[in-house]
Amino acid sequence: MAAALENELEVDNEDYYSLLNVRREATQEELKSSYRRLCMLYHPDKHRDPELKRQAEQLFNYVHQAYEVLSDPQSRAIYDIFGKKGLEVEGWEVVERKRTPAEIREEYERLQRERDERRLQQRTNPKGTISVGIDVTDLFDRYEEDFEDVPGGGFPHIEINRMHISQSIEVSTAYLTSSVSTPNHFRYCCPLWIFVNTEFGAGDIRGPLFGMKVFRNVTARCFVTAQWGLQFSSRGVRPSATTMMARHLDQNTMGYLQWRWGSQSAMTTSIVRDTKTSHFTLTLQLGVPHSYLMMSYQYKFQDEDQTKVKGSIKTGFFGTVVEYGAERKISPHSVLAATVSIGVPQGVSLKIRLNRASQTYLFPIHLTDQILPSAVFYATVGPLAIYLAVQKLIIMPYVRAQKEQELEKQKEDSASEIARRKQEAEASVLLMQESVKRIIDAEESKMGLIILNAWYGKFVSDNSQKRERAKVIDVTVPLQCLVKDSKLILTEASKAGLPGFYDPCVGEEKSLKLLYQFRGAMHQVLSGDTEPLKIPKQTHRINSET
Repeated sequence: MAAALENELEVDNEDYYSLLNVRREATQEELKSSYRRLCMLYHPDKHRDPELKRQAEQLFNYVHQAYEVLSDPQSRAIYDIFGKKGLEVEGWEVVERKRTPAEIREEYERLQRERDERRLQQRTNPKGTISVGIDVTDLFDRYEEDFEDVPGGGFPHIEINRMHISQSIEVSTAYLTSSVSTPNHFRYCCPLWIFVNTEFGAGDIRGPLFGMKVFRNVTARCFVTAQWGLQFSSRGVRPSATTMMARHLDQNTMGYLQWRWGSQSAMTTSIVRDTKTSHFTLTLQLGVPHSYLMMSYQYKFQDEDQTKVKGSIKTGFFGTVVEYGAERKISPHSVLAATVSIGVPQGVSLKIRLNRASQTYLFPIHLTDQILPSAVFYATVGPLAIYLAVQKLIIMPYVRAQKEQELEKQKEDSASEIARRKQEAEASVLLMQESVKRIIDAEESKMGLIILNAWYGKFVSDNSQKRERAKVIDVTVPLQCLVKDSKLILTEASKAGLPGFYDPCVGEEKSLKLLYQFRGAMHQVLSGDTEPLKIPKQTHRINSET
């Protein structure tokens, strides 16, 4: 099933719901009623002209196809997920015929997540981490008398005190990993199968390294990992071992118990609770040389940028550290984070992290060895001011230019499709003429609903700063044809799929403008493309003074 999803699925521009003018939650009775009405309008036997008969037959078959798909629960579920192309190829290959619509949607969402992860890994190989430590303590801890007689002593001294580069290339189930740091380091990793990893290392001053890691599910709610290692050095062989057990305490909470034996032996227990809006961690470690208690909380904003703010406190034999920071998604595959760390005796530090897919860039900046208000202020305000400036001057113009390029490309790619839809819409309007005359006569006889003018597309306001041209089409006839019993009801689907409609401005915001008459009074309304619309309404009435 996963193989069937490897090719990108593009939903067809033709919307069956919009064509039948029904809600996406429409019942079988609503579908049948709309289908019968359109069949009466497009039935080939109603037209004697050969050309009109041919066009009517084509539209009649299209309406029949839409009804067949939406009236079958399983076909409808596949169409909702994959679109028209899913019915032709991918849909039936992905799911079993006996599955319910809910199971179809659940299976697709799971496979979609797996496919996105695989594609992201393929695009971002090789993977790696780059860490550059920067020492700027001279900005805050300097002593003026030390620099009075030193040439160039008036300028603060900033240095890079450490650097670490780790890179990996993954091929199938085996991967090669190498890393360069201070001192030089090289490591090779090769997983034997899904649950067992072996690790070899060389080039470190501590000597060659051999290790193995095993993962196993104990129950549906519990798993364990075990890791062994041998470090070879001039002082002999140093063995190490780590074992961890994890268990789901409830739907959003995990409990971890870890034992580590070796040069830094410790016993650690953690409780992690992760919900849609927050992430909480409580950790206690007892060991040599470090024992500590840590508590952290993260709040997740429900916005498109996935903004998160976090704070934590950690106390132990080494002292106390308080951290706070924020994280924000700056592109589909990039996340930027900044964290301020204030501790005794560590001082004040600023950590900046950029994740670009599987690449991680770390910049820990040590500001001062003491807790100075000025260092805390600049560590907090500085990154925020720089981010806002970069966001406004660089990122936003770049994103805007990218969207404009994508829109132009979309218009070029869909030119032939739009021409076809325009031809179909014009043919549909011709087939509606007789029906519209009968509807207008019936509505006039009872002073009912008459559509005087209707336009669909992109409208330009008089105060628009750009010299744009309105891109609209006349849809008076198609809308009048949808009037029944002095009422016009349009669902929340895009109106570009309605009979007699097409999209005159692909990728741009569209609206529907109506001027209609009801009971001798003039009415006017402007509706968004996907907004539901019901007329007539008293609020649409135009005052006689206007």
